[in-house]
Amino acid sequence: MDENDALMNIGAFARRVGLAPSALRFYADCDVLRPAHVDDATGYRYYAADQEPRAVLVRRLREAGMPLTDALVVLDGTQEEARAVLEGHAVRARETAAAARSAIEEILRDLPGGAHRTAAVRLGGAELAGAVRQVAPAVASAAVREEFPVLGCVLIELDRQEVRLVATDRYRLSVRALRPTSTGPAGGGPCRILVEAAELKKAASWALRMPEISLEADEQGVRLHSGTAVRDLPTADGTFPDYRRVLDNLPVARHRIITDRTALRAAVAAAGHDGPLTLRAGDQQLALATRGSAPSTPPAICTGPPLRIAFTPGVLLPALDAGVGPDVLLEVSSPSEPVIVRSADQGSFTTLVMPVHDTSADGNA
Repeated sequence: MDENDALMNIGAFARRVGLAPSALRFYADCDVLRPAHVDDATGYRYYAADQEPRAVLVRRLREAGMPLTDALVVLDGTQEEARAVLEGHAVRARETAAAARSAIEEILRDLPGGAHRTAAVRLGGAELAGAVRQVAPAVASAAVREEFPVLGCVLIELDRQEVRLVATDRYRLSVRALRPTSTGPAGGGPCRILVEAAELKKAASWALRMPEISLEADEQGVRLHSGTAVRDLPTADGTFPDYRRVLDNLPVARHRIITDRTALRAAVAAAGHDGPLTLRAGDQQLALATRGSAPSTPPAICTGPPLRIAFTPGVLLPALDAGVGPDVLLEVSSPSEPVIVRSADQGSFTTLVMPVHDTSADGNA
């Protein structure tokens, strides 16, 4: 056994790397992690210390649910191949998790008694009113609502930890999260309610005058309480778009633009409705212009490669109006993917804006 003095038996190595001995035998049989030495007489397997990093990586990949065929690419392929496999697995994992969450929530709603379960939370009245002000501009126009009535509604999601308000017109998506000051005796949900935006805005004006309100929701409707005052909000029927899947599948941002929100808003408003507004960013400079107009150059901090992207002014402007604070951050993955509009002063509010085709670039590349 002298030659094995520097080696570990399978039990010791298994404890060291966090894998069961049976798993190590399986990985050896699959040629994923072969022992450094196998005793011919006894069949005992021994592992070297320099095999530990590979074994730990195998364990981490399997904990992430990665098939062995993909794990082998990460273990033995090039860095580019490994990155592609890992990123692809991450996308599939998010999609699987989103589908499972949706299915479980639907099952919970269908359980006996689930249709009448009430979720109750307490919120600041001004905080709720501010959240409605931020998300309501993202609901669809009257013409779109005639075809898709659900897009004229705000989705309210309640659980014990958070209240979320969501609205979208397919070109914008706004999500605002609120932290309850407390949960009511009925507890938590989860509960998903659709309320017409017009009704919710009226209720928000009422709530603005209240220091604190209790929000109760079930399949029958939404009720706002403040002292003895009660305001009822009827719910709407329909299936709201799966906004979580949109957020979970957003590509990594390659460009980030930080600029003065008021200056950017003024430049977008000046564009009017004369066609797409083209935004160019690079070398710490930002320029905005419509076809045939002189560019506006608000001060900005730009990171990432040069960027050229176009927006419909009437879509981008409400997203800027909904923000708070002096600065706005635009996170862009590509000129054809949704752009995240954030405020440094309020991380609980997220808006997505879809860019449009840059017609000013046609024939001028």
